[in-house]
Amino acid sequence: MYTWKIGIHQMDKVIFTAAVTGSIHTPTMSPYLPVTPKQIADQAVEAAQAGAAIVHLHVRNPETGQPSSDPNLFREVLTSIKQKSDVVINITTGGAVTMTPSERVQVVPLFRPEMTSLNMGSMNFGLYPMAKKKVPDWKFEWEQKYLEGTRDAVFKNTFSDSAFFCKTMYENGVKPELECYDVGHVYNVKQHIIDGSVKTPVHLQFVMGVLGGIGSTPDDLLHMKMIADRVIGAENYTYSVCAAGKMEFALCVLSAVSGGHVRVGLEDNLYLSKGVLAKSNSELVSKIKSLVYDVTGKEGATPDEARQVLGLKGKDKTNF
Repeated sequence: MYTWKIGIHQMDKVIFTAAVTGSIHTPTMSPYLPVTPKQIADQAVEAAQAGAAIVHLHVRNPETGQPSSDPNLFREVLTSIKQKSDVVINITTGGAVTMTPSERVQVVPLFRPEMTSLNMGSMNFGLYPMAKKKVPDWKFEWEQKYLEGTRDAVFKNTFSDSAFFCKTMYENGVKPELECYDVGHVYNVKQHIIDGSVKTPVHLQFVMGVLGGIGSTPDDLLHMKMIADRVIGAENYTYSVCAAGKMEFALCVLSAVSGGHVRVGLEDNLYLSKGVLAKSNSELVSKIKSLVYDVTGKEGATPDEARQVLGLKGKDKTNF
C-alpha cells in the first residue's frame, strides 16, 4: 500500500491557479471564452479577486480567437493585469501544438515573468474528438480544421528543447512550471535534474486527461504522485493538478487533500456543472475554492504567499 510522503508540498494553504483561455477550446464551444486582450486581462483580474494567486496566460487573435504567439498581444494583457492586480503571472511556453519552439520561448526574454510553463515531453496531443461534437455552425473556418489537424500532429518537446527553454528561463530569473502529461514526463524531469538543466526544488503541474497523455481518474493522479515521490523525492518538489473536462473539480480536490495545489479555468474545462457553461474563470475559481475549503478546511494562498512557497522573484522584477 502506498503511504503519502510528507515533503515541501505540504502546507496549510492551497495555491489556486486560473488558466484563463488556453489554446484547446475554440470560440464556438463557449461564448464566455475570452479571446481579446481586454477580455483575457479582465477575466484574469476577476479570477484573482475570486481567490486565484496565479493566472496562467495564453493569447488569441482578437478577430478570430485563434491561438497566437504575438508579443504585442501578450504585452497588452500583461501590462493591464499588472496595473490592476498583485496576482502572479505565469505565461505559457507551450503555446499551441501548431507553434514552433522559437515562437513559444520568445516570451521569456521579452517579458521576464515570474513563472512560465514548460512541457516536459513530446506527445500526441489529440483534440480531434472535439471536432465531431454536435455544435452549431462553426463561427470561424479555422476551428474544425485546427482540431482535426491534431489527429496527425506531434507536440514536440525534446530533451534539447526543454534544456534550452530552462536555460533561457533561469538566465531571466523565471521559475519554470514543469508540465507533466504522463508518467514518462516525471522521469524526464529527473533526467533534467541529473543533467543539471533543471534546479530543485521543482514545481510540477500534473496535467490529466489530455488525449495522448495520462487519463483523468483518481488512480492516475495517485500514480503520478507516487512516481514523483519515488523518482524526484517529496522533499524536492511542489505540485499542482489540472484536469481536462468533467474531472477538473474532483481531481483538484484530491490534489488539495493530498497536499498539492490546484488549477482550474476555461483553458481546461468550460463547464461549471453538468450542462451548465461557466460564464467566467472567476466562477470556476470560486467553486473550487469553496469545495476545497469544505473538504479540507484549507484556505487559498495570497499571491505573496505563493511567491514565498515557490521561490518567485516578485512582480517588480518583470519586464512589463
